[in-house]
Parts: sequence; C-alpha cells; structure tokens
Amino acid sequence: MTTIDAHQHLWDPLLRDYPFLAGDDLAPIRRRYDLDDLRRVAAELGVDRTVLVQTVADERETREFLSTAAGSDGLIVGVVGWIDLTADDVADRLEALRESPGGELLAGVRHQIQDEPDPEWALRPEVLRAIQRIGAAGSTFDLLVQTPQWPAALELARACPDTPIVLDHAGKPPLASGALEAWSQWVRTLAEQDNVMVKLSGLVTEADWDHWRSADLAPVVDTVLDAFGPGRVMVGSDWPVAELAGPVERSWRTITELVRSRAGEEPLGATAQRFYSLPRD
Repeated sequence: MTTIDAHQHLWDPLLRDYPFLAGDDLAPIRRRYDLDDLRRVAAELGVDRTVLVQTVADERETREFLSTAAGSDGLIVGVVGWIDLTADDVADRLEALRESPGGELLAGVRHQIQDEPDPEWALRPEVLRAIQRIGAAGSTFDLLVQTPQWPAALELARACPDTPIVLDHAGKPPLASGALEAWSQWVRTLAEQDNVMVKLSGLVTEADWDHWRSADLAPVVDTVLDAFGPGRVMVGSDWPVAELAGPVERSWRTITELVRSRAGEEPLGATAQRFYSLPRD
C-alpha cells in the first residue's frame, strides 16, 4: 500500500513573512525548507507521496506550491491551498487556481481559522457560503481550529454537509495538560457528521515538546479511531513543525505504530487518497 503523508509544509523566510514563525520558541525551524529537504525526509520516513498544505493567507503561495508539486516527480500529489473565504467569487478563484501551472494538483482549501480573533468567525454567512461553494465545486476543506473555535467548528460542519471536511491535527487536543475530556466529547460529537474526517497530525507539538511519550498520544489516537473509524482517519507528519518536538522520524514512527496496531494500514494512505481524490499509482 502507498504510504501518504497527508500534512506537510514548505516555506522560505527570505521570500515572505510567516507570522506563525514569530517568537523565540520557533527559532529552530525559522529557515528555508524546500523540495530537496522534503525528498530527504520522505525517504527517511518511508513516505511515498505527500500532501503539501498552505501556511499563509496568500494565493501566491498556493500558485507556488502547485508549481512545486508539478515538478516533484510525483512526490507531492496534492496541494491544500488558500483562497479568501470572505470573497464573493470563491468558485471563480478556485477555477483560476485549477487553470494555473500544476492546478490539476489542487486538492483542497484551508484557512487558519485558529488565528481569527473572533471565535465565531467560521460562522459568518459569507464564510459558510464560501465553504459550501468549495464543496459544490468538487473540492475539500481543511479545518484548522483550537479550543476557542470548537463550538463554531461543529456548527460549520453541520451547516456544510455536502463539503468534505478534514479536521487538522485532531482539533489540537490539550495534550500538554492531559485534560482531554472536553476535547473527547467534542470530537465524538463532530464524528456524527458524515462529511468530516480527521488528520492525526501535529499531536507532538500539542504535547510537552521535550518529554512526550507514546503513551501521551495513545488516548487521542484511540479516541479518534473509535469515533471516526479507520476509513475516516488519515496521518500527517506536520513536518517541519513537528521538528520542534524532536526528530520527525520519532514522531512519525510513534504515530504510525499506534495507528497500525489499532487500525491497520488504511489511515496511512487509502483515506487520504479517497478524501483528496489523489492520483493512484
């Protein structure tokens, strides 16, 4: 079975500003990560294909990512890009991206809802309308939220039943504190929406960066697999961000071993292939 890393990034701080890289804690990854780096990491992880995910609210990055993917010799098989969800012409913007170089690799759209000051930003009529139009255009939506946006994320999923949605980083459970009860209740309720899937990605950076163990992540993996089932769960490395919590080889091995022991191989490739309509080998 083809192994797909369903969530990884590239960036270059010399090319543009990345607000999420501000702060001393982020200094270790505040450098360029390019296609050559990705090839090396993918080989080390035993990954056959990847999905490249946006990092900034800028369509120019999406166009660059599509071009990079087209020149990756089949390593990057999908790009989750960005468009302005408050714009009136969302469908036209999607079509323009699809017509750009590498546009056939556009797999979905994401906006960093977690960074919006208004916890109910996702419920604005223009945003809901945009996400509904994304589904109508045959595309998908990556849902990036954290605790303050959990209630709105649930209402969004209910309001957009025809849009395939994937919850990035399992909704950012508070692993560092270990207080998982509220997250568990919320994610089980979210699982009642048939259009929603989950990425087991980014977990180690929600845990104690220096002292996390497999046993810390296991309750989240168990809850997600129990609530959604293997066919609605995919796995992503969240590289390079994951490097903040140690070598990505360790976090990838830990997550994939937990998933394999509980659910077999399906979340390691087949789920992402179906959700993003990725090309088959």
